[in-house]
Amino acid sequence: MTTRSGPAPSEAGLSSLEFWALPVEEREAAFAELRAREHPAFFPETRVPFVRPGEGFYALVRHADVSEASRHPDIFSSEPSATSIPDFPAYMERFFGSLINMDDPRHAKIRRIVSRAFTPKMLARTEEDVRRRAARIVDELIETGPGDFVAKVAARLPAEVICDMLGIPEREYPRVIERTNVILGNSDPEYTGITPGRVGRAAAARALLKIIWAARDLHRLAAGLGRQRARHPAGDLTSALVNANVDGERLTSRELGSFFLLLVVAGNETTRTALSHALKLFTDLPDQRALLLEDFEGRIGGAVEEIVRYSTPVIFMRRNVTRDHELNGHTYRAGDKVLLFYNSANRDDTVFERPDVFDITRDPNPHVGFGGPGPHFCLGANLARREITVMLRELFTRVPDIRAAGEPDRLLSGFINGHKRLPCTFTAR
Repeated sequence: MTTRSGPAPSEAGLSSLEFWALPVEEREAAFAELRAREHPAFFPETRVPFVRPGEGFYALVRHADVSEASRHPDIFSSEPSATSIPDFPAYMERFFGSLINMDDPRHAKIRRIVSRAFTPKMLARTEEDVRRRAARIVDELIETGPGDFVAKVAARLPAEVICDMLGIPEREYPRVIERTNVILGNSDPEYTGITPGRVGRAAAARALLKIIWAARDLHRLAAGLGRQRARHPAGDLTSALVNANVDGERLTSRELGSFFLLLVVAGNETTRTALSHALKLFTDLPDQRALLLEDFEGRIGGAVEEIVRYSTPVIFMRRNVTRDHELNGHTYRAGDKVLLFYNSANRDDTVFERPDVFDITRDPNPHVGFGGPGPHFCLGANLARREITVMLRELFTRVPDIRAAGEPDRLLSGFINGHKRLPCTFTAR
């Protein structure tokens, strides 16, 4: 059965920046209403200058639907795009056409290469580097005093770790963070100059140029590093990528740049977002903070999973229906777009008891904060878990009274549930 129900939860619709500018409580209420519907809601796409819009998309908001679609990539495909509601223009595909926007068999081949850096053995070798970097970041936090937690702590650790894994020189770390801010903040006025509801052609052109420039600059960084590693492999991930042989083929410079960009962006954002949300949550909920500090080693595993569930750093991924298919009483047609809303699935009260409550003892916790089950589950999930664990241990051991000192400056985005800034305070000891 196919039924199209309209976007009643918000007149703006889920593809509009006006919706994502609403208070968090209003957005959560809208998703609760969508989960209660018998059939998935269909939303028209917002028109963006220079980008050809599609007809619209279905919002998959229940945990069961998100999980089921994730298990069937042959039906719910990641091609041509998984991260953008409209299809990328051809001139942008060269920068963003990476692993995340691929299906098997190409996806599986490339993932096998990259996954060598994320095996338990490799992560064990990385853990000492994570600890060393976390300790240095907290040293500098104590030395410089309270300020913006995102810039001083949350953004630094994951960016430095993934840069080190790729072999990026330390002098380039600020460049990488700045470029990823522009790419991930592509809908925020601070980074693009676009004002919600008033996207003129001139403003859209400037925003696109900024995004393309940032992506191109990271591709340029990858190309230069790739040429060095092709001549002199150094045991880092870039060396593995540039010297890899995939069924007799080597990665092109364009493919290398796309994977490089994906890794520096994806390797940064989940941990960065989770850490800033964690500080705010443990400030607002002192009972949960006390519970964690009572038995840090015994409870940090569950705490990390709950932080990721509750904050859901990546809000959605897009899938593209390859053939007619019935899911939960609704028939999707070949060519339909669907958005898997992980934030909504993680608040599904048929799966999670009291889903709007942050509870670090929650068990079981089958969240989809790292993506749904299937081949596109986050490759760096275990690295992100380690980074969050190590940084929270370092902070709560050495700066035990650190707290958020106000409300976060939220990223205006329907894709990343990020904080641009979060003031923090503590007493240096």
